[in-house]
Amino acid sequence: MATPPKGLEKLLEGADIAINGDRPWDIRVFDEKVYRRVLSSWSLGLGEAYMDGQWECERLDEFFTRILCADLDSAASGLARFRLVGEHLRHRLFNLQSVRRAFQVGERHYDVGNDVFEAMLDHRMIYSCGYWESAQDLTTAQFDKLDMICRKLDLKYGETLLDIGCGWGGLARFAAEHYGARVTGVTVSKEQLVLARERCRGLPVTLLLQDYRELGGRFDKIASVGMFEHVGIKNYDTYFRTVKELLEPGGQFLLHTIGIAQTSAGTDPWLDRYIFPNGRLPSVRQIADAVEGHFVVEDLHNFGADYDRTLMSWWENFALAWPELKPRYDERFYRMWKYYLHCCAGFFRSRQGQLWQVVLTHPQRSGAYRSVRPNLDARLEVGARTGRRFMEEGGRLRIVHSGE
Repeated sequence: MATPPKGLEKLLEGADIAINGDRPWDIRVFDEKVYRRVLSSWSLGLGEAYMDGQWECERLDEFFTRILCADLDSAASGLARFRLVGEHLRHRLFNLQSVRRAFQVGERHYDVGNDVFEAMLDHRMIYSCGYWESAQDLTTAQFDKLDMICRKLDLKYGETLLDIGCGWGGLARFAAEHYGARVTGVTVSKEQLVLARERCRGLPVTLLLQDYRELGGRFDKIASVGMFEHVGIKNYDTYFRTVKELLEPGGQFLLHTIGIAQTSAGTDPWLDRYIFPNGRLPSVRQIADAVEGHFVVEDLHNFGADYDRTLMSWWENFALAWPELKPRYDERFYRMWKYYLHCCAGFFRSRQGQLWQVVLTHPQRSGAYRSVRPNLDARLEVGARTGRRFMEEGGRLRIVHSGE
């Protein structure tokens, strides 16, 4: 095996990572082509080399946490640096999230196979960060997150709720079942739509395969959970203007989105190619600039650290289910999915990644907005207020009666 390039070794030393070391976060190289791929293509080359089995790491999540905490991207040079600049220009010069391109992420990621997501996610199939303040498992963390969304929106029986990016219908079903809302949801994934309609059958829920820019009508409340990451900076103004037109003047809008600690020049090329094509994470500054003139910011809630635990829970579920999934997917897919979940966990553990819930209201709305944060006492309180009773069973809460 060839000696690792001194420059690369020195770079990794800055993150306390050794090549062919014996600590869980050190990397073990099986093919010297890894070095050339990393030096020429940086994160894209690193990810592709892992997918091809050219290197391994016992604790990928810790490896990425150290890489990101050390900010090794800023030390990139040569072609790797050129690629980062090129990524910035690509997002600046082209509308990568136009109506024509909007369905690409659905086709390449969300349509990969409902069986993968059913195995990985909780039983409600919520593909966004859970809320772990008082939760001990993924099911409860997602229950708390969904209930928090409905409470922040002050969602009332009979009100209309628009769910932009409805996924597999988890929020739509929850809001209809537990809050008596009439829900309209839109997705750009055909596979999501089929399963979401099945899961919401018999409820006052309408689900559509449609881009948000093609919607019409007015809604009492609007939620967008884990979808803003696909909007793109060229469409931020259009997005908020569209939501404002769809929202009743007295209503509320909740934006739930992954974000970055500092405004970035681009997006990770490996994630762009293999996981979320055309994706772009916003910073707080970008959201604030885009919201100005459209909405009043009522509440900003950051619980990005909870995404680390959510992602690692997804990985545990995926790993347990892999023997059943393996006949339908190859080893390269397994390594791609493992790399994806662990690098994202490291992203949030390093605090470069954030998760925000922003409550926005129409400028014409009158009265004060009072935000909420969930805990066990709050769950019991909302149960009493709405005529629902909750029972704690094995660390979980389940609804045992509904007054509606």
